[in-house]
Amino acid sequence: MAVPLAFFALFFAYPVVAIVGRGLRSGGSWQFGRIGEVLGDPDIGGVLWFTTWQALASTALTLVLALPAAYVFARFDFPGKQLLRAVVTVPFVLPTVVVGTAFLAVLGRGGLLAELWGVRLDTSVWAILLAHVFFNYAVVVRTVGGLWSQLDPRQEEAARVLGVGRFAAWRRVTLPALAPAVAAAALMVFLFTFTSFGVVQILGGPSFSTLEVEIYRQTAQFLDLPTAAVLTLVQFAAVGAILAVHAWTVRRRESALRLVDPSRTARRPRGVGQWALLGGVLATVLVLILLPLAVLVERSFDGPGGYGFRYYRALQSADGGGGTFLVPPLEAVGNSLQYAVVATLIALVVGGLAAAALTRRAGRLVRGFDALLMLPLGVSAVTVGFGFLITLHQSPLDLRTSWILVPLAQALVGVPFVVRTMLPVLRAVDGRLRDAAAVLGASPLRAWREVDLPMVRRALLVAAGFAFAVSLGEFGATVFIARPDNPTLPVAVARLLGRAGDLNYGQAMALSTILMVVCAVSLLVLERIRPDRSTSGEF
Repeated sequence: MAVPLAFFALFFAYPVVAIVGRGLRSGGSWQFGRIGEVLGDPDIGGVLWFTTWQALASTALTLVLALPAAYVFARFDFPGKQLLRAVVTVPFVLPTVVVGTAFLAVLGRGGLLAELWGVRLDTSVWAILLAHVFFNYAVVVRTVGGLWSQLDPRQEEAARVLGVGRFAAWRRVTLPALAPAVAAAALMVFLFTFTSFGVVQILGGPSFSTLEVEIYRQTAQFLDLPTAAVLTLVQFAAVGAILAVHAWTVRRRESALRLVDPSRTARRPRGVGQWALLGGVLATVLVLILLPLAVLVERSFDGPGGYGFRYYRALQSADGGGGTFLVPPLEAVGNSLQYAVVATLIALVVGGLAAAALTRRAGRLVRGFDALLMLPLGVSAVTVGFGFLITLHQSPLDLRTSWILVPLAQALVGVPFVVRTMLPVLRAVDGRLRDAAAVLGASPLRAWREVDLPMVRRALLVAAGFAFAVSLGEFGATVFIARPDNPTLPVAVARLLGRAGDLNYGQAMALSTILMVVCAVSLLVLERIRPDRSTSGEF
């Protein structure tokens, strides 16, 4: 636990505490009265209300649309199922900037709806809600569907033999068993939408602001650190409560059920109703997920003179961005790949050690350590990024001009995915095998190399893939710390969208398409090497 604790203390707790302290201290004394002033501001109250209700609405809409898909993936066996599973997961690892850009291409100025029916939904709450469903669809499908596929269908069949109707059997037998997984998925969707940044920043316009967006505005635009510090504390408290409830639901799910092999529960659809359900899910995936991605690609080729590679060629020149960049925007691709590789290595070391520690120890302290590892997913990335700038500027940790700063921020987001992927697999390794190796004279290192590593190698590759994908798309922190001469892909997309002109818009679509393709290829590879679903964690 020493290395992960040191990493989180230095690169997470220290920057967050420092920026909050700078905002709430004045003249050497704490100004706690500022908390009441900020929370009493009607504008801030409106931000808190919008953040909460849009997260609740996004969560409810995601559950309504994704639970049928979770059932289809769990109980049906059909051609192209593995490919469709990867397609559904692509949006989750896409940067929120790309998600916003894709929906901008459908709902925004010059978008598909505007061309067909003259309707624009950008700068509306509906655009935000639909983009959140797009982004979190896979969370419900993977989390609920993964458990549903391992529930023994014979229990529900037995209830029906005893005279209970189909719906009553599902409500009284299957639903109670699924409840912890549904609750865990709902909490994670609520967490991601409660802390939404890139989607709201691009699609919401000036009319809508979540806590994360408001923290960014108060920090970067108004330089009002006291207000940003108070909002960070509010978000931290809310995220801590959500993660505590989530940890309880996950423990309940792990301990209360006896599961079966997923291969025994899936079969081909039978009857008109089941085929109609499969068709409905496929139509939802087509409209909700594939359509925005397809329009994004189409817009990247649609130039003033017709379809072509004009926007892609413009990425090769710094002048093509209208003075937005010091270097050609295409260099952001190489920068992002290099940063993501380094961030993945850091996340594997830190997350792998943390997962190993969590498998070998139990107790309240270790459960608290597990919750700590999840905090970077919910705590303001804007606060972390700005905290990097004001803390890591003195020897021996003067990193503000170092390239390593970006991978460190990205690794913070990658570590939770490594832990969540590795933990179930490490727990499945029989400890008696290590004991037998020790009796035969193997050192602890050799026992790990020859017992654990062969069993977890595939899970390790999956963890590396997820860490790479989420590192590639990290935006909230890197928007502060990425240097102008070394922008990352999400930062480059946001800068292009922030400037007027068809050329900038087209280049943003082209860069987003490149980033989407990289993420999609990563997911397809992961789906090929993914371990058995019963031991591969939530994703």
